[in-house]
Amino acid sequence: MMFPTLDPLLHSELRLAIMSLLFGSEEAEFPYIKEQTGATAGNLSVQIDKLSAAGYIEVEKTFKGKKPCTVCRITPAGMKAFEDYVKALKSYLKVKKTT
Repeated sequence: MMFPTLDPLLHSELRLAIMSLLFGSEEAEFPYIKEQTGATAGNLSVQIDKLSAAGYIEVEKTFKGKKPCTVCRITPAGMKAFEDYVKALKSYLKVKKTT
């Protein structure tokens, strides 16, 4: 049996957590993602940049009053990549021992 390839971009714990949050809500603000993942702001920023560069999420930087506000949204390509990743991972779990 051939195992499907797991998307290496999503196979990172923090990037997978970000995508899981966005898959369920479609968008989230940076502080919420930081709180839910327990990541440092610096590490989270780096991982968001990687997901954005891949086209999996869109990042919108605005202001709420005088405070910066960063909103991340999952893209259709990100939805598909996440669904494909979950499907591939499930296929790993379905393998039965034959003895």
